[in-house]
Amino acid sequence: MIGYIPSPSSSSLSIGPLQLHFYGLIIAVAVLVAAWVTQRRWATLGGFAGTMVPIGFWAVVAGLVGARLYSVATSWQVDTHDDFVQIFEIWNGGLGIWGGVSGGVLGGWLRARRMHVPLPPLLDVVAPALPLAQAIGRWGNYFNQELFGLPSKLPWAVRITNQAQLAGIPHKYQTHLNAAGRYLPGTFQPTFLYESLWDFAVFGLLLLIERKVKLRRGYLFGAYAALYTFGRFWTEYLRIDPAHRYLGLRFNDWTSVAVFAVSSAVLLLIGRPNPGDELIGDELPPALLAEERARASRASKRGNSAAPGEPPEQTTSRGPAEVVEAPEPVEADHAAAAVPEATEPARAEEEAPAAQAPGEVPDAVEPGPADPEVAEATETAPAEAAPAVTEGAADQEAPADLPAPNAQEPEAGQP
Repeated sequence: MIGYIPSPSSSSLSIGPLQLHFYGLIIAVAVLVAAWVTQRRWATLGGFAGTMVPIGFWAVVAGLVGARLYSVATSWQVDTHDDFVQIFEIWNGGLGIWGGVSGGVLGGWLRARRMHVPLPPLLDVVAPALPLAQAIGRWGNYFNQELFGLPSKLPWAVRITNQAQLAGIPHKYQTHLNAAGRYLPGTFQPTFLYESLWDFAVFGLLLLIERKVKLRRGYLFGAYAALYTFGRFWTEYLRIDPAHRYLGLRFNDWTSVAVFAVSSAVLLLIGRPNPGDELIGDELPPALLAEERARASRASKRGNSAAPGEPPEQTTSRGPAEVVEAPEPVEADHAAAAVPEATEPARAEEEAPAAQAPGEVPDAVEPGPADPEVAEATETAPAEAAPAVTEGAADQEAPADLPAPNAQEPEAGQP
């Protein structure tokens, strides 16, 4: 044998009193990468990336619960050794992908419904993220020395030294005992590596399908299910760890066959688009885009409530006295200041009829001797002050039954 993949020296990392299991750390990295890809893809469709945070949280929690429940239900003895407490020890392995995907979709859908986000575009954006997370997560099986296949002398065969894992495989595949009564390390097919490589390929194929193949919105998830189960069947077929078997095939093999058949039929029968259907990769509908922009605006205001150049957000608790409206006189002042020449002729026209017919003004005051101070003040008054009085203000200050202030100014200057 030319070489092999060595087994890891440890399955955990100790930092003082804290012990970190590589299996859990790798799963966490896989979840974070999948969340990042999902957010980026949602933003590409025009959505707000922050929308994926609460939906992703619900999906991850429900997915972990579903994955563990599926594994425990199908491999109770292997996962728990009849110890109920070991149900919660997910760092020791025992996560079923079918339960994880089902639980994750259910949890994400429940949260999306509360946020009024439709399911089809969510399925499209998360479809490539799932095989990418699985490709990373499979390396957790390497650190646990589990999910290996038939004995092999290939250069990339994996060496297994975990005595518990060696003792659990069928007797014909167990290696010889040494003098201490322990099984000698053997090399086996690295099915975790095969599946990891296939999952990376599925990730790339889904991105290619999204660009080159016309499918209805939401059916990229069906392409993921068909592609993943096609490769999973062969890697599952190579495994020799304990599992339920029916008609010579492992239970997960039969599950792969069923999921592949159903998903392929769905893609062929109802996945092909009709005229007017929304397609995978299309921008989100206008109504959803508007709601996503509103979410982004609210998130921006929560993060920066006093943005420069923006007034503080008004709330419904303010009373009518706090509502400030721009008064019309302000606009009149601006208009008057901009064209002061236009108001002088108008005023002169008003003064001219009043000066020509003083007798028509009721209760007119007899003109007295000219007051030099008044005349001087009138002559030296700046012309710009006149436009400050608007027509609306003049109407309110001078009722119809009183003489207009402008009518008396010419009489004051008469000899």
